[in-house]
Amino acid sequence: MASVSDLKKGFKFIKDGEPHVVREFVFVKPGKGQGLYKCKIRNMISGSQFEITYRSGESFVEASVTERKMQFLYPEDDRYCFMDTETYEQIYVDGENLGDDRLLLSDNLEVDVLLWDDRPIGVTLPIFVELLITECEPGVKGDTATGATKLAVLSTGATVNVPLFVDGDEWIKIDTRTGAYVERVKK
Repeated sequence: MASVSDLKKGFKFIKDGEPHVVREFVFVKPGKGQGLYKCKIRNMISGSQFEITYRSGESFVEASVTERKMQFLYPEDDRYCFMDTETYEQIYVDGENLGDDRLLLSDNLEVDVLLWDDRPIGVTLPIFVELLITECEPGVKGDTATGATKLAVLSTGATVNVPLFVDGDEWIKIDTRTGAYVERVKK
């Protein structure tokens, strides 16, 4: 059992029979009474987020969520196949558990698969991924002074705004936390 004083960003605990993770928290000590912990938490299975307040003295059951380094192999219907790089064991993660992260998965990408009671509930992508642009409109000469962008379609099906000087069939680096273009990459 963990107490409310153990709360911190990234702390995983069981609430209503499902694992939750603390996204943000603030400790508030009013003039009278007990201290309060105001938290933003996310359900690790459904992805729903909400705010909740806990009082000093409450306790939690820590969630036994583990991460395993795995390699993305291929999509199959609405499931995604990952392989443990040490044991070569393959597991499938449902597309709804991946959310929009599935649009940034490329062949042989190494990710951390989150397991709760040996059940895959999601993945943690690396901070940056490199993807190929498959479709992109040509930039118009002279439009570079405004910092304008155009839409590009990536090899995984994701779309991202890129600067006008970027063309099709180029590799680019994407920040997986925001889904934004970072820079061109030579391959």
